[in-house]
This record gives sequence, structure tokens and C-alpha cells, in this order.
Amino acid sequence: MTSESGRLLTEDEAAAYLRVRPRTLQRWRQLSRGPRYTRAGRRILYRMADLQEYLREQERGRPTTPE
Repeated sequence: MTSESGRLLTEDEAAAYLRVRPRTLQRWRQLSRGPRYTRAGRRILYRMADLQEYLREQERGRPTTPE
């Protein structure tokens, strides 16, 4: 794991990275959806690697095949 992938982001930073509102992340947590997160006391933190994994899981469309 690189230092960038292990970087912890706040809820606001994670929302900006995913281009959603912080309220969306809150709703996803209530619904047990969205990226993995860590609770540190009262703070919610997201690892960059988890956000990137979440985005990969959300990819849609046909994979390209080499010719």
C-alpha cells in the first residue's frame, strides 16, 4: 500500500473526491452502502484506497477486449 492509498480523508474531502455531497455519504452509511469508512471517536474517515476501490466497483459498461 502506498502512502497515498493509505491516506485518510475527512467526510468533506471524501465527498469532494467522489463529487457527491457529504450528506450523500451520510445517507449511504445509514443504508449500508457506499465506500468503506473508519470511525475514529466521533469522526468519520475514509481511506483513499477504499474510495478508489468503491469507484472501480461502480464501473459500468462493456470491458474492452484487445484485438
